[in-house]
Amino acid sequence: QVQLVESGGGLVQAGGSLTLSCAASGDTLETHFMGWFRQARGKDREFVASIDWSGRKTYSAESVSGRFTISKDNAKNTVYLQMNSLQPEDTAVYYCAAKETFRSDYVPQGDFESWGQGTQVTVSS
Repeated sequence: QVQLVESGGGLVQAGGSLTLSCAASGDTLETHFMGWFRQARGKDREFVASIDWSGRKTYSAESVSGRFTISKDNAKNTVYLQMNSLQPEDTAVYYCAAKETFRSDYVPQGDFESWGQGTQVTVSS
């Protein structure tokens, strides 16, 4: 299985931006559907955005649509989450996940096979 390490989290003021990175090792992301999820304190983990193996098909949650962008650099074996116009409700631990598949349709959270340790994003008001 691929190993995933997230980075880029931190503290930012409302309206600010952050870019999260998810570096993979042990396998190529060219054969993986990738996703970003988040879990706020006391809440269930929720879907944020995902991208297919080719990088051409993306999905995003309604709550982040137009503010967050997922992208993939297969040459660097890294997935990114560009987050703009951050709000306090975006505060959470953000996780990267992977599923080995050439599917381009939406992959639900329960189908992902590998998960990173998470990176904390805190947005102050």
